[in-house]
Amino acid sequence: MSFPNLLDYPLTDFPSLFFNFIVPSTMKPSEDHRAYRKILLASISAMVAETTTFPIDLTKTRLQLHGESVSVGSARPTNGFLVASEILRQQGPLGLYKGLSPALLRHLFYTPIRIVGYEHLRSSLKTDGGSLSLPAKALSGGLSGVVAQLVASPADLVKVRMQADGRMVRQGLQPRYSGCFDALNKIVRSEGIGGLWKGVFPNVQRAFLVNMGELACYDQAKHFVIKNRISEDNIYAHTLASIMSGLSATALSCPADVVKTRMMNQGKIMYNNSYDCLVKTVKVEGLRALWKGFIPTWARLGPWQFVFWVSYEKFRQIAGFSSF
Repeated sequence: MSFPNLLDYPLTDFPSLFFNFIVPSTMKPSEDHRAYRKILLASISAMVAETTTFPIDLTKTRLQLHGESVSVGSARPTNGFLVASEILRQQGPLGLYKGLSPALLRHLFYTPIRIVGYEHLRSSLKTDGGSLSLPAKALSGGLSGVVAQLVASPADLVKVRMQADGRMVRQGLQPRYSGCFDALNKIVRSEGIGGLWKGVFPNVQRAFLVNMGELACYDQAKHFVIKNRISEDNIYAHTLASIMSGLSATALSCPADVVKTRMMNQGKIMYNNSYDCLVKTVKVEGLRALWKGFIPTWARLGPWQFVFWVSYEKFRQIAGFSSF
């Protein structure tokens, strides 16, 4: 395969050159090539969405960790705006991107596996060209999320640890890790290889709930909008479906997300397992603590899914694939 001389083309032609390279016009792709290109497109879309919404994710993580090391009744009330303002005041704008590199690394594995996996399961389970029922879509989404999270859990652990490090900076202490690979190295040396999968069970539980809500709801909502002629298969349908899927995923996953974040952040053993973390969180901080960070979570999932799904659907169209 010959490569074009990029210097011969203006910058405005780069997107079309990129997709012409991924999708050669003279070759009808095999199923393997189609899967590889879907993986690539999902990865690119996910990294764009993650970079755009990462400050909201950081705020959500700090908010969920607030109060876990204090006694009953001594936690100061806070909210997402106060947390974000404190980060900006103490660390500057770049402080809002603490932990971005492992987040991007995570999405190189997590998003392509769950998206392409769900689509494959959906196609395999269809009979006589019909559509799947909502429960079947929910199960397919959940299973895809579980497999993806098992693979991406080490990167997720590093992301949470690096995001939590900002609290140490605020207290005048040195952060535990200088970067993504430093964190991986130190975790392996101090906690063993198994330490990279600390909190994997609450992680998997959350992934099942998130993807059950997100993928199934997006799929169902988009086809409902199109079938009932509320909108054509375009950015408006994708936007409506992404809003609904974000709300559904947040409502289902927020308690598991709080437990997952606290399990993964603990250096010393504070919780024996997910259930112990759940009980101690409710006992010390009340039932509402399980939905700590709900607004930042939804505020992130909404824009994240909008950017991801609109980008992914557009990339699929350019690459010659049918709509998701």
